[in-house]
Amino acid sequence: MSLAGEIEWRPSPNYNARVVPEGGRPVRQIILHYTGMQEGEAAVHWLCNPESGVSAHYLVHEDGRIIQMVEEMDRAWHAGASLWRGAADLNSSSIGIEIQNPGHEWGYRPFPDIQMRSVIRLVATVAVRHRIDRADVIGHSDVAPTRKTDPGELFDWPRLAMHRVALSRPDRLLVDPGWGDGAFALALERFGYDIADLAAATRAFQRRFRQTTVDGIVDGQTRAILFTLQVQEEQRLQARDAEDGTG
Repeated sequence: MSLAGEIEWRPSPNYNARVVPEGGRPVRQIILHYTGMQEGEAAVHWLCNPESGVSAHYLVHEDGRIIQMVEEMDRAWHAGASLWRGAADLNSSSIGIEIQNPGHEWGYRPFPDIQMRSVIRLVATVAVRHRIDRADVIGHSDVAPTRKTDPGELFDWPRLAMHRVALSRPDRLLVDPGWGDGAFALALERFGYDIADLAAATRAFQRRFRQTTVDGIVDGQTRAILFTLQVQEEQRLQARDAEDGTG
């Protein structure tokens, strides 16, 4: 799984020091983006342009090549105004990975196999290095639902889940808990989302966990997926704590 020697270094000047809570871990999330530009090299140049005011730690080209632009212990400028599990300033707590794709504006398309293989290897390597839980491998739209749609509904989240580097969508034993919109909003917020705009947050959740239908409607299937995810996560974390002797 090592990527030593396979990553090209293209330094960006757009970074600063992380703001780390006392006693906290400096890196707690991996945030995945698409570049939203027609060409990969144009995206690299933009992320390395001091006038752009944006950057990422890594960029994965469509042909699988990986570019690093910011050291992992530094704060890249990729998340913008964002929120996850009640925490803001996600630039300070995350690794940002840009994935070359023209995005919804320029002809959104599936991510090639060779690119996905590089993404999975990179995410797995970074997650192990920083002890990032797979529940905190998330998309830009998850942390900025009113502003962003990337990496989008064509991104192969199930493939990341198969490699155990992201949460999987539950597809068995789904039970609609029958929540009203208020209860659903509270559950979605507890899971991690900013619910200031519930429809936008619901679309972001669907884009991640129900990619075939992204309509922002709180229906029975959406409620059932969220409910099952909550149950699975509680069980997984309890099992992890018991294994670590902290339960």
